[in-house]
Amino acid sequence: MALTLQITRHEKPVATAPLRLTVAEAERVHTALCHALDQEPVPDNAPPCRKAIQYPGGRQRF
Repeated sequence: MALTLQITRHEKPVATAPLRLTVAEAERVHTALCHALDQEPVPDNAPPCRKAIQYPGGRQRF
């Protein structure tokens, strides 16, 4: 899996670089991003993994 990263400084593009990940690495990045964003509002078009899941007992998990 490869992602193109855009590196910026003071909101101005500096460079782009490919980030190549194995499937396992991509899963870890995905999980880390979901945890990092869990305090942010979830957009209507967000993927299911960003939507709150209500578990028995009332505790929410993402």
